Amino acid sequence: MRKFKEKLSERIFFALALSSISVLALITLFIFIKGVPLIAEVGAFKFIFGMSWAPGRGEFGIFPMIIGSVSVTLGAAVLGIPVGICCSIFMAEFAPVWMRNIFRPAIQLLAGIPSVVYGFWGLLFVVPAIRNYLGGPGLSILAGSVILAIMILPTIISISEVSLLALPRHYKEGALALGMTHWQTIRSVQLPAAKSGIVAAVILGIGRAIGETMAVIMVLGNSVAVPQSVLDPVRTLTTNIGIEMGYASGGHQQALFATGIVLFVIIMALNVSAQYITRRKIK
Repeated sequence: MRKFKEKLSERIFFALALSSISVLALITLFIFIKGVPLIAEVGAFKFIFGMSWAPGRGEFGIFPMIIGSVSVTLGAAVLGIPVGICCSIFMAEFAPVWMRNIFRPAIQLLAGIPSVVYGFWGLLFVVPAIRNYLGGPGLSILAGSVILAIMILPTIISISEVSLLALPRHYKEGALALGMTHWQTIRSVQLPAAKSGIVAAVILGIGRAIGETMAVIMVLGNSVAVPQSVLDPVRTLTTNIGIEMGYASGGHQQALFATGIVLFVIIMALNVSAQYITRRKIK
């Protein structure tokens, strides 16, 4: 009877895992079936590097949106990664227990806030601040970068903190015994030893930023043009799909699915990179 229950549990868990993989495979297959014909018709090079997005005229160039996605994500990384890593160091090495018990749930709560709330907050506070103090329309790369930087903080902080706490204690104790200060130990011993986990956290945070839709729709301005500065409005790959999918049809709809293929490949590459880094042995 006991063996039967174990076998039954094993098969149930296997079926659940298989169903998850199957759903992912079906979604991937559906996206590629819908999008590949348009890429084949237009040409991959022209589709990816084309400068004009005018579905009504049969022009499907997504390069300005790729630039928009890269610029907003890069801005979020520049703003969010240093803050996230510094917060994880503080949580792992300096914060007293009572403070950790307050900060950790707050960080987890930050991860659970719906993205539309971030976008609404950015529309009410970040966009007017940029417009009043820096100029421009306010709806810009900078506004999107600030919002996304806040949104990726929980991922970077949590994974980086776990990576630092998972280090063997003798790393720190040995460095202190050799006469290093606490900060020298963190900088020269602990951070290099935890670099795989920290880099993985950064990559996963960047993946989250690239895939975000609702928050950035509200603060970017959604202009299909190559930006000249961080104060210019842009449109990302995700916002393009979110804005136009509701009324698209025919070749236009296929072009949006093809955009999804490009986005899918980018995010998969980031996730595979994160998996490779986390599994690599620390040398």
